[in-house]
Amino acid sequence: MLERGLASTRVADIAKATNVSGGLIHYHFATKDDLITAMLRATSETEVKRLREIISGPGTAVQRLDRVLRYYIPSSRSDQSWILWLDAWALGVREPHVREILLELEGGWIEILAEVISEGVDKGEFVCDDPMGAAERLDGMLDGLVVRYTLHSGAMSRKRLLEHARIAATHEVGIPRSAFPA
Repeated sequence: MLERGLASTRVADIAKATNVSGGLIHYHFATKDDLITAMLRATSETEVKRLREIISGPGTAVQRLDRVLRYYIPSSRSDQSWILWLDAWALGVREPHVREILLELEGGWIEILAEVISEGVDKGEFVCDDPMGAAERLDGMLDGLVVRYTLHSGAMSRKRLLEHARIAATHEVGIPRSAFPA
């Protein structure tokens, strides 16, 4: 699916790539849409679970927020997870089963960001009247910058993308830029 895209991949392509019969795939998934849905849902659940592990780790709210930002930003332009999600966004415009999973994933990310921000406010580390709104803005900004980073080779480095994310976060949670690592 990463080679051909979600829409262009056939069950026969998946069978060949995994060295199983198309019949076996159809035994478990009635349609290609069912297979895509299961694959995206499993990937989404894995990512949200990993993010929950990241925020439950030790450290200040700033450190936890920074770990979230660093996790969100792809490790490279060829990051397979991000390529999958970019493809899913395109497909989700017209496919309700994909759109539903994307909304679940976005909801999970936003909820976790809001949780980190709220906990920072409760501990007196952050100043933010609307943690959910701040999380929504950060999520939207990050999505746009990651698309630019992934699609436009040379337009932005990962380091610059992380710097933009940290600066935006400082504005949202009322801390100086120096609160984040250099």
